[in-house]
Amino acid sequence: MPDSTPSSQHLRALTTLLDDTSPVVRRSLLTHFEQLGEPARALLREVARGPNRATATHAQWYLGELRWADPASEFLHFIRSLNYELETGMVLLARTADPKASASTVCVMLDAIASRCRELMVEPLTPVQKCTVINRVLFHEMGFRGNTGHYNDPLNSLIHRVLLRRTGLPLTLSVVYLLVADRCGLMLEPVALPGHFLVGCFSEDEPVYIDPFRSGASASREEILTWLAANDLPRDEATLAPATIRETLARCCRNLAAHYTSAGDDALAHQFARFDAEFEATYQENMPP
Repeated sequence: MPDSTPSSQHLRALTTLLDDTSPVVRRSLLTHFEQLGEPARALLREVARGPNRATATHAQWYLGELRWADPASEFLHFIRSLNYELETGMVLLARTADPKASASTVCVMLDAIASRCRELMVEPLTPVQKCTVINRVLFHEMGFRGNTGHYNDPLNSLIHRVLLRRTGLPLTLSVVYLLVADRCGLMLEPVALPGHFLVGCFSEDEPVYIDPFRSGASASREEILTWLAANDLPRDEATLAPATIRETLARCCRNLAAHYTSAGDDALAHQFARFDAEFEATYQENMPP
């Protein structure tokens, strides 16, 4: 009986067709990959994680169409898409460490928190007054807090675990705060200070900085500058400006890389370091001339 296992050379030859966007070629390749099964899936995953971002994007498309995508490839595809949305990015990031992370579960939990906040918001309220309501719900009613006892626990950076355990890092607690505020019609911004992460309210005459790691404590621009000076940290205006979603997600990757290194999980540490590098490479590649 002849050996039906595809040769490595045959599989490699198929990958040269990945960038052909002809519908006929794509349908043919989809059929062929499906017939080949596991060897084709393994190769597509290898290409999707490879250094050639253009080919990796095409491989990711095939994996998605065949329902063979794995969480790491999905997140790499998200990074390369340049179509960044904070909640989606945080869930995809969490799934690379814990495939059980569910976008719908995260959404339901955030919706419930925001619903309680809206119950207590009697208009008219200023943005800062609305933040006071969010503080009451998150930190007093629901008990969210900074995980000072186990700061380096990687679970502090996975949004679904932060929502379940109600404890996390400055960055992830800030993300929860931002996503709840957005559901309440309040536009806040992430602020990536060196060594700390805050939420910024820039809709008043003077900016107000909120620290979810400290139960929503607020500070003025001058107080933040004083804190930076006391800790020998940069005090330029860019430090106090809003961070982008890309910068927020990349910083979360760096946190996870450091914490998995401390935990002795070199594979996951390397994975998140690679995600961080991919954010930077994609940004540099697409910067305007």
